[in-house]
Amino acid sequence: MEQVYKNVELTGSSKESMEKAIENAIERAAKTIRHMRWFEVLETRGFIEDGKVAYYQVTIKIGFTVDNPDVA
Repeated sequence: MEQVYKNVELTGSSKESMEKAIENAIERAAKTIRHMRWFEVLETRGFIEDGKVAYYQVTIKIGFTVDNPDVA
């Protein structure tokens, strides 16, 4: 069976690390997006406060399969 995929972009944030920012975005998306298959990091950045890293932001693209309406 041939698959159809859709992509969405999300930005996750974390005070801990870039990896945790990615995990936060994926965990939140998993609450409303089914059949997630992969992610790609598009952009990383952070917020500086008082000369220190306050938090990290990571923009990712998530790919997921689109439901087939012909399959019961």
